[in-house]
Amino acid sequence: MLWRVLIALSFYVFSACAARACDATAPCEIGDGRYFVRAPVGWNGSAALPVVVFFHGYRSSAVQVMADASLGDALSSAGVLLVAPDGLKGSWTIGGRLSTGRDDIAFARAVMADVEKRFPVDTSRRIAAGFSAGGFMTWQLACQAGGIFSAYVAVSGAFLDPLPDDCPTGPVSMLHIHGLADETVPVGGRWIAGGRVRQADVFQSVALMRRVDGCPQRPSRADKRDGLTCEIWSARDCGGARGVELCLHGGGHMFEPRWIVDAVEWARRLETPAP
Repeated sequence: MLWRVLIALSFYVFSACAARACDATAPCEIGDGRYFVRAPVGWNGSAALPVVVFFHGYRSSAVQVMADASLGDALSSAGVLLVAPDGLKGSWTIGGRLSTGRDDIAFARAVMADVEKRFPVDTSRRIAAGFSAGGFMTWQLACQAGGIFSAYVAVSGAFLDPLPDDCPTGPVSMLHIHGLADETVPVGGRWIAGGRVRQADVFQSVALMRRVDGCPQRPSRADKRDGLTCEIWSARDCGGARGVELCLHGGGHMFEPRWIVDAVEWARRLETPAP
């Protein structure tokens, strides 16, 4: 009997060590994919962490996200856990229009579930963020699987056409950031993949999410911050704890790490709206 207990204990210790083995350089392997994770410097190992799951752009990778010192250092300084899922073939499956052969909504769900097994997570600040094709992925998750994360931040990537009629998982907190001079993903959309797929108009994408969230047509207010000009539909005006923001800048196809850091605090405020 004792040997069974020892074997079980050894297996538990081995499993616990394996769960801690992945980091910014060693991948966390799950099912048919993997992700990398970077804990903030100075974390005490027990405090609940805000999480940013960052979906990379087309032909990029989770390794490249982890190699982005400016993003990693900014999130680390803010006390945020950075998670970088790896797209297959440098891309993501977006509905039935762009496919890598993997169900990436199920993959994102599995990534978040695995992260929560390995780390204590601040559930009010579980952020899905993405740049370019990762932005397409972020919009897809917001519309089709809104319950996985507490807020969604898409940079330079919206829906693909045709826009969905509705978002079955209901209202979400959505922040979209885009450059007016972006030629890779223009705000008005364009054809890609040899003319087989069209990027949707950013303003139409935001309008759909406003409708899903029950927001009025006119924004609650406007704001300027970090080089962005933002239209804000507050959670109060949208009838709940979910809000929508559209922030534009004059640049091209780009993102700034500070935008992602600011979005973590934005998500926290939405979870605890002012009385």
